[in-house]
Amino acid sequence: MKDKLLAFWQSHSETIITLGYKVILALVILIASALIARSIKKAIKNSKSPLKKVDSTLLPLLSSIAGYLVYIIGGLFILDIFGVNTASLIALMGAAGLAIGLALKNTLSNIAAGIMLLILRPFKIGDFVDASGTLGTVSEINLFTTIFKTTDGLYIASPNGKVWGGNIKNFTRNGKRRMDIVVGISYADSIDVGLNVLKELAASESRLLAEPAPKVMVTSIGESAVNIQLRAWAVNGDYWQTVWDLNKRVKEAIEGAGLSIPFPQRTLHISESMASAVIVNKDT
Repeated sequence: MKDKLLAFWQSHSETIITLGYKVILALVILIASALIARSIKKAIKNSKSPLKKVDSTLLPLLSSIAGYLVYIIGGLFILDIFGVNTASLIALMGAAGLAIGLALKNTLSNIAAGIMLLILRPFKIGDFVDASGTLGTVSEINLFTTIFKTTDGLYIASPNGKVWGGNIKNFTRNGKRRMDIVVGISYADSIDVGLNVLKELAASESRLLAEPAPKVMVTSIGESAVNIQLRAWAVNGDYWQTVWDLNKRVKEAIEGAGLSIPFPQRTLHISESMASAVIVNKDT
């Protein structure tokens, strides 16, 4: 057995050494590719990196692309070491890519949608949006999915194709939002008094914007009340707290002005003939 191994080594030693050298070199290139890819991705995401001047929406995508490119280049070097004709391989990969593309059209559509989201920019990292029914703050946009954080702390990964394929409502983009404070007053109350209450309420609230100016109006004649409304604007940072505070204050102000906020009610009228019929039926 020993003699056979020795004879095999003597016959193939040069091939084994060459192959071993290539394997070790390939492992070195693979490890180097992994380290370089990790370093580049970390540099792109690093807050001290000059790339931070680029919109943060692009950073996750740039990081992913950079990592994939390093691995692809490293793979081509490894194939070249083993004598693989990379030119023919690239042509073969192109043909295979077409077949794979047809099989993975939904995945590729997510990539295409992600690119469109980054080019047309309907939202960016940190925006609060409603994207095809998903309501939350955009945390990340990558090649395949958009990551949202909802107001109740949930993590949602939505396919880019679904996000791009539906309506996108951006609550942050314009910097300000309109609020509609609606309250009902009794039919017996004065509408002018109610509207003056809303005007005074708007004038006393410093968080409301002067432009566009607050407006008051009668919105509808309901079944049980006349609905009046305060329409005003606030910056995004003040919006929700202002809405909550005004909803509390409007009730107090309406009641303080001697007006009433009615609740839905029905009045039942019973005619004498119907009452008589009920009495006769009861005696029977």
